[in-house]
Amino acid sequence: MTKPKNIVLLGCTGSIGVSTQKVAADLPEQIRIVGMASRENVDGMVEAIRQFKPLAVGMTNPEKAEELQERLGALGRRALPVHSGEKGLIELATMPEADIVLVAIVGTAGLEPALAAIRAGKDLAVASKEILVMAGELVMSEARKHGVRVLPVDSEHSAIFQCLEGREPRDVKRLILTASGGPFRQTPREQFAKITVAQALKHPSWNMGQKITIDSATLFNKGLEMIEARWLFDIGVDRVDVVIHPQSVVHSMVEFVDGSILAQLSVPDMRYPIQYALTGPQRLPNSMPPTDFAKIGTLTFEDPDREKFPSLRLAHEAGRVGGTMPAVFNAANEVAVAQFVDGKIGFLKIFEMVEEVMQAHTAVWVASPTLGVILEADLWARKEAERVA
Repeated sequence: MTKPKNIVLLGCTGSIGVSTQKVAADLPEQIRIVGMASRENVDGMVEAIRQFKPLAVGMTNPEKAEELQERLGALGRRALPVHSGEKGLIELATMPEADIVLVAIVGTAGLEPALAAIRAGKDLAVASKEILVMAGELVMSEARKHGVRVLPVDSEHSAIFQCLEGREPRDVKRLILTASGGPFRQTPREQFAKITVAQALKHPSWNMGQKITIDSATLFNKGLEMIEARWLFDIGVDRVDVVIHPQSVVHSMVEFVDGSILAQLSVPDMRYPIQYALTGPQRLPNSMPPTDFAKIGTLTFEDPDREKFPSLRLAHEAGRVGGTMPAVFNAANEVAVAQFVDGKIGFLKIFEMVEEVMQAHTAVWVASPTLGVILEADLWARKEAERVA
């Protein structure tokens, strides 16, 4: 029996983190969680510690780290190291025992731990879009330099990763990302101004966190994935396409230069791509639900309405321009989504804010930025988005 892979899970109590815990519980001989961190969910951490018995843990919120330390006494784990803050995430990401670091932290907080993991020689499993959207050029360059793999956890990129099977970018005509279309696929544009937060949070296929669910409603999630794919697979954004597939069974496709298309299919459950990121290229049996094609009945596809969803155009522009523009695209969208959820702006304003901030950034755009410059661009974009809201 091969020894289990040691995993550090950053963001262990969010939706991806909980799904990763389920995968690890399903495959205890193949996956061992040696480190884990949460932002502030102490109850979730206590349960995870009880189940997986990690070697070290962390809480991004220092006050919650102190609370967790107190709670560990009841588990008889008072000696378990509890790291805190951003520094704590980096300490976990560079644990000597770790083979793979899975980053499932929403926002920019996962970027520095991801780079630290790569520089410590750890394979990186990416569930946080911001890592490759903001700093794809830097992250992939560092991965090549340190001889480690960057493994996709998103279902779409996992599908492409599996279809490519090590083929060269020159063999690929285009990557085809599938999108459910979100809850407003058939909603006329003239009704977008009346869309409520509650309506936007009703996703037809996936059970996800609030931010990514809103991004699915605007198709900004697919725009972010276009930029991610550009860096993950070393393919220009002009060769990354999007097709609407409401059943969410075909997770993405690759069209090769000879016209052949390969697709990866399964029922929509994030445990599938998580398992492949952690155990691939091995195919291991598990307790996940099978795909019943007779029950599904029909698979349909359609072009996205790029007039209704200008997010795709803006993402293509950000990916084409590169440099600091993708970080600005991402940050402006984060602020706009937060403003929408808080009831401060309408649904349509999300698109308008991102475009305005991108246009304003043209004058200060930087090519091939360092991490410091990327973070400065992120901060600039957030302030600019607040200004134009």
